Amino acid sequence: MPDYRRIRVPGGCFFFTVNLLERHGNDLLTRRVDLLRDAVRRVRRVRPFSIDSWAVLPDHMHCVWTLPPGDDDYATRWRLIKTEFSKGLPATERRSAARRRRGERGVWQRRFWEHAIRDDADYAAHMDYVHFNPVKHGYVRQASDWPYSTFKTCVRRGLYPIEWAGGAHEDVTAGEPGE
Repeated sequence: MPDYRRIRVPGGCFFFTVNLLERHGNDLLTRRVDLLRDAVRRVRRVRPFSIDSWAVLPDHMHCVWTLPPGDDDYATRWRLIKTEFSKGLPATERRSAARRRRGERGVWQRRFWEHAIRDDADYAAHMDYVHFNPVKHGYVRQASDWPYSTFKTCVRRGLYPIEWAGGAHEDVTAGEPGE
């Protein structure tokens, strides 16, 4: 069994990548973005956190969150979001024998990638990565065209110009290793 340890920073800011179990050709997250948004709202009511940025792609999502002071429990929040989302879907997905034995759905990968944001430059790089991801994957030509992200909210807050990431921006290099 691997010795998997998550970083704990009470009140910290974190970058996350969360994937569907069956990624290729799966558009579940954008097709059911209403259900995902509702799951996030319900979880935030009982376990608050600030959403700095979020981009939902068809089969995975990236986001940056800031937790309340003294709170480091992002893992429970993700478990609850995944559970709430999955409960809203019909149980038609393929499940392995191990998942059936554990009573688990076959919607999400069990784990997720997290990265504790270290400083302002790290924060900016990960905010850029989140918003550039739909462009990187070829879904849109510029970040402002993707309807499932916080990019336009960040534009209204003065963090980005509306034309940011239109075309080739090869220098957006934050995110998870290998992506």
